[in-house]
Amino acid sequence: MKNIILLIGFLLALSGCQDGPDKSVESLISEGDIEAIKSKKQEISEQQKILSSEIKKLDSAINAMDKNAKILLVTAVEAKTKPFKHYLDLQGDVKTRQNVLVYPEMAGTLLKVYVKEGQQVTKGQILARIDDGGMNSQLDQLKAQAALAKTTFERQKRLWDQNIGSEIQYLQAETNYQALENSVKQSESQLAKSTIRAPFSGIIDNVIQDQGTVVSPGTGVAVFRIVNLSEMHIEVNVPESYLEGVTPGKHVKVYFPVLRDSVFTEVRQTGNFINPANRSFRIEIPVPNKKGNIKPNLTARVSINDYSNDRAILIPQSVISENSAGEQYIYTAVDSDDENKAVAKKQIIVTGRTSGDLVEVLEGIEVGDLVIKEGARNVREDQIVRIIE
Repeated sequence: MKNIILLIGFLLALSGCQDGPDKSVESLISEGDIEAIKSKKQEISEQQKILSSEIKKLDSAINAMDKNAKILLVTAVEAKTKPFKHYLDLQGDVKTRQNVLVYPEMAGTLLKVYVKEGQQVTKGQILARIDDGGMNSQLDQLKAQAALAKTTFERQKRLWDQNIGSEIQYLQAETNYQALENSVKQSESQLAKSTIRAPFSGIIDNVIQDQGTVVSPGTGVAVFRIVNLSEMHIEVNVPESYLEGVTPGKHVKVYFPVLRDSVFTEVRQTGNFINPANRSFRIEIPVPNKKGNIKPNLTARVSINDYSNDRAILIPQSVISENSAGEQYIYTAVDSDDENKAVAKKQIIVTGRTSGDLVEVLEGIEVGDLVIKEGARNVREDQIVRIIE
């Protein structure tokens, strides 16, 4: 303590001597000699630096020697490694590739509608019939003619095989039979258009045309809307900066605000094209729909696990400060003693991803370091602190 008092007296004496042989600031300014003024400013700045350095030393010595000095109380957390997952939060819409309007392929009156809205149907199931305009009767006649032609051809062939009859008779019978067979197939194909069938398994979402209505192809008027709710997916536009992190197989949590329900799934497909308009690429996420309550165009919030680190060092965001150079720093407690007193040291850090109120630290601290938490905003470099539980 005696040495400290002597040092303070020396500094005071040094500052008092400055006004002796040297000219005062006021006299230099009145003389207007700019070079002398600059020289005086440099001299005073050097003295200020010396005094500031010495005052810091005195403060440190006082803190170390004065038993009655007030020591800042802080809490500290030990830097440890733990698994860390970062999630990218985006919004998308539910889609289905099997959401189609069923149009008529034949003009005529809608004779019978076999299904109703909300009914589950299977692929190929008959949904409705259209008046065929007598095509069924014509088909029966063609089938009878084809059967006769077949019998004639078979008999002519047996005769021809026995070298009985002329070749032209055999060829005519064969040609007539084949022509009628083709006519039967064409008529069957045309008649099949009078029956409207389900293109895939799904639910009848809307019966657009009522029984008895005249329908016609090419008018743009559909008869049914059918939707398959079991093959649902979400389309999301992802910023191009996440191109490496968002890949097929990444885990995804999907939340539906309207349903207040969540499902867990994975990224199924990522697009190979960057949209120049918004600098994003499209991804597709399949959605299980066991309850059947997820509908097309439903809004969904998706959280994509784009980054994982099994041994990450995480610290609270609240302990991180930033200096004038834009560098992030924290304070650590070092040289702790039996009384839990330690010295605060500033550490420049490099941070990574953020999750909630935690930040991943990539550089600057090691496992086992004590990071000052509560009181971090009040400590100074080399300040003595006491760590409390």
